[in-house]
Amino acid sequence: MCGILYVIATPIGNMDDITIRALSILSSVDYIAAEDTRKTGNLLAHHKISHGKLISYNEYNENRRGLELINKLKEGKSIALVSNAGTPLISDPGYSLIKISIENNIKVIPIPGPSALIASLSASGMPTDSFIFIGFLPKKETKRIELLKKLSKEERTLIFYESPKRIISLLEEIIKIMGDRYGVLARELTKIHEEFLRGMLSSIIRDIKNRPSVKGECTLIIKYDETIKEEITVEALRSEIYEALKNSKNKLSIISKDIAKKYGISKDEVYEEALKIKANLPFEELSLYDSVDKA
Repeated sequence: MCGILYVIATPIGNMDDITIRALSILSSVDYIAAEDTRKTGNLLAHHKISHGKLISYNEYNENRRGLELINKLKEGKSIALVSNAGTPLISDPGYSLIKISIENNIKVIPIPGPSALIASLSASGMPTDSFIFIGFLPKKETKRIELLKKLSKEERTLIFYESPKRIISLLEEIIKIMGDRYGVLARELTKIHEEFLRGMLSSIIRDIKNRPSVKGECTLIIKYDETIKEEITVEALRSEIYEALKNSKNKLSIISKDIAKKYGISKDEVYEEALKIKANLPFEELSLYDSVDKA
C-alpha cells in the first residue's frame, strides 16, 4: 500500500499557533518535507519533535526531490509537507508534488491551520464575502503592470503578498494604475510587533517612509473603489441609448443624464448622441418621443 502525504499548515509567527493534530502527525510520519529545514527544525525543537525526519523540498529542488518523495510514498512511507510558514502551496512550493501524488493514487490529506491571507483578511475590516488572492505579483514589470490593470476593475477585495523591501514600490505602482484606494497593510502577524496599517494607500506610504525600516512579510489588502465608472465604447453607448429610447418613457434629457452618470461621461455628449439616434428612429417609435427638452 502507498503511504499518505499530509499537507500541514504551520505557524506564521507564533510557534504555539499549531494544532494538536498537526503535532501528532509531525511526530508520527516517516519524513517531513520542509521548504527550509532550519526553520522547520526550530519549530520541531520547540515542540520536542525529532529532527531526523527532515528532507529539504523547495523551489530549487522540487522536480528532483519530488520524484524521490513519490517513490518513498509508493514504498508505503508517510510524508508531511510543510512550508516555512502557513499553509503549503499558498505562494509556496508543493503543487507539482500534490498533482503527481493524485495521479499515482496516493492519498493526500490536508491538516488545516494558520494562513497569513485569512488571518489578515479576518482582522482587516474589509469585505470578506468575496475576495481574490493574488499572492506575489510577477517580477517582470510588463507582466506585473498588465495584471494590475486587469485587477483595477475587480470588485472583490484584493489580497497581495509582498516583501518589506518592495512594499513601497508596490504601493506606488498600485496608486499609479488603480488610484489612491483604501487599504490595509498587515505585517509581523502573530508576533510581538504585529501591526495593521489602515487608510488610503498614500497615507500608508507616508507612514512607512517615516520609519527607518520595515520588517516582516507583508500582506496588502485593497478595497474596491466604488467611484470607478464602467468604461463604454461608442457602439455600446449608442446601443444603450437606443434601448432606453425604445423602453423608457422618460424625456431625452433624463435618459441622457442617467446614462452619463452611470459611465461618468458628459451629459451633453450623451444628449447629442441621443438626438442623432432619435432623428433616425422609425415614425412609429419617434411618435413616442415628441417631447425633447435639453436641460
